[in-house]
Parts: sequence; structure tokens; C-alpha cells
Amino acid sequence: MSNKGIFTALSGAMAQSQRLDTIANNIANSNTDSFKKDKQVFQEYLTANEKLPDVIQVPRIPSSIESFYDVQAADRGYVNSIGTYTDHSQGGLRATGNALDVALDGPGFFEVLTPRGVRFTRSGSFKISPNGQLVTKQGYPVLKSGTQDPETRTIQISSRNLTISYGGDIYEGGEFTGALSVVNVNDPDSMKKEGQAMYSLKPNYPVDLQPATDAQVHQGYVESSNVNIVQEMTDMIQASRSFESTQKAIKAFDMLNGKLINEVGKVR
Repeated sequence: MSNKGIFTALSGAMAQSQRLDTIANNIANSNTDSFKKDKQVFQEYLTANEKLPDVIQVPRIPSSIESFYDVQAADRGYVNSIGTYTDHSQGGLRATGNALDVALDGPGFFEVLTPRGVRFTRSGSFKISPNGQLVTKQGYPVLKSGTQDPETRTIQISSRNLTISYGGDIYEGGEFTGALSVVNVNDPDSMKKEGQAMYSLKPNYPVDLQPATDAQVHQGYVESSNVNIVQEMTDMIQASRSFESTQKAIKAFDMLNGKLINEVGKVR
């Protein structure tokens, strides 16, 4: 029983260690524009679930010493880390006064063209490339709305005299240039992070991309991270204490095993 218990405690320690890694990453990106925090997801894993109902032995007699040890695999319950999910809640808007900075208020993503294909981002810190294209900080072209090939949807800018409406329409010197492509994803779980505030769509995952009609574009602003540093620090303390508790449980099981081997084994 103690051997099984030590592995259960070990799985809990590993789960809390992964949670601490996730929280640490959130804290490290608390000042990263448009960063969306991640949360760890755990569930209890019972080995009895691997067995068919007719295989699991159920006591057929009244409670007695014979049925005491039949615990129906309850002694083999483990903490199973099933990964993380991204919290896409809105971050605060911070004024910059830069005409090339735009922030989204509401659900949606900007479309950008990368060497790996079209990607999605909420980071609106744009700039003008040497060839006159509106690009991201990494130099990826920002796309305008439309259904044609992404290569033909890049945005050419000849000056910084830009006005961008709440709907994403771009005017250069009063002349309409195009509209920023802002799309909404029906299921945020269909997206995965790729770094540099970029998202891609998970393969073989049903997804429906539609124009983000509920999002407003704010020129001269950027979206801040949605990380609440106080909440993350509180979660870190809680995870650290849970990790310490599982370590104590592991030590207790180890001491119990030692007694079973060194003391009980000597009883004749």
C-alpha cells in the first residue's frame, strides 16, 4: 500500500511543479503587450477506469476482514496533468500616442502573413517596412480584409499620416487605403501559441473564422497583458505549499517503507 501511495504523492508533486512553471511564465510576461495568461489543468486518474466492469471485483459479502483490502483501485488514483489552456480575456488598453499602434477592444485577432502561412495576433504594435508595407514588430506583413490570396492582401503605406477607424478602416491623407483584417475564432481552444504573440490553428480541429464584428480598433493604443500579478503571486504561494505538502507525504511513505523492511520484517 505504501509503495502505491508514494507514487500518488509523486504525481501530485510533479503536477504542482508544472503549475509553478506555468505561473512563473505568466509573471515573466506580465508586462508583455497582448500576452494572454495560461492555466494548468489537472484531473484525477483512476487505474480502475482501465478495467472492464465485469473484471473489477466487487465484494459480495458483508464488511469483514476479508473485504478490507478490496479498495477497488482507490489506492491507485493519480494526478494527471492534461496540459494548459489560454485565458483569452481582455487586457487593459494603454495609450501610446503612436499612430501605428492599434489595440483591439473585444474578441478578435489581426491576420498577419508569416513564412509559415497566415497567423493571428492581438499585438498591434505595427511599423512601416522599408518597402512601404504595414508590418508587425517582427517584420511580418499585416493583412487587410478580403477573401483573395493572402499575398495580395498586404497593406502599402506611403506616409505616417494615417487614420484608423473603430471598424479598422485605414485612411491615408483622407484616402481610403483598406481595412485591417480582424477575424474572430468560434472556439479559442482551436488556437495554439507559437511565440512572439502569434497564434496558429490546431491541425484537424474544426474552426470557423468570421469577421470580428464585436471588436473595436483603437488607434494610438496597445493592449496590455491580462495577467493579474497579485493573483499569480497568490497562486504561486498556494502551489508552493501544495508542493511542500506532497514532499512531506513522500518522506512519510519512505519512512513507512523503511519500518516495514527493517522492523516488521524482523518479527517472527
